[in-house]
Amino acid sequence: MSVTPPVAGRDAAVVAGQLARSPHPMSAVAARCPYGFPAVVEDLPYDDRGRPFPTLYYCTCPTLVAAVSRLESDGGVALWTSRVAAERGLARSAVDAAADEAIRRADLVRDHGLRMVDGGASLSTGVGGVGDLLAVKCLHAHVAHALARPGYLLGEAMLAEVTDPWCGDRRCAAFLPAAEDEP
Repeated sequence: MSVTPPVAGRDAAVVAGQLARSPHPMSAVAARCPYGFPAVVEDLPYDDRGRPFPTLYYCTCPTLVAAVSRLESDGGVALWTSRVAAERGLARSAVDAAADEAIRRADLVRDHGLRMVDGGASLSTGVGGVGDLLAVKCLHAHVAHALARPGYLLGEAMLAEVTDPWCGDRRCAAFLPAAEDEP
């Protein structure tokens, strides 16, 4: 079965521009920036050939991605890994988010009739596709989950540490189809 992504038109054009490539098949825009442009998308867990893509929520906003990257490059992965190990509330939120993502991935497979070359193995991974649900591999995936699913304690704590997550100039308007200039 061929995957027909539900995200199309102007949102698909903006996401492609933000990423500077064709995006993975997306099921929805999960969060928008203050200007109304896509900031986080919900990816389908498998492509049209059945290959897994376990990162469910994916940051697309270039300003947000750069801001989270700064946090990562400043030792954020090690810091948040140790915080999850030390703080029961953060650990519980990571496990709960993984369970939430597993349910959502399974729903997307069913709703879109997706083929799975891995027999569904990647459906039960944690945030960002990690096997160890308490491992922190990618701060972007946790921030994306927090923006897509408000109430995710760990991701919201990471987002609170991000400096200047949004641009001030509507720069993603440049990715709109030529006839449009508003989200």
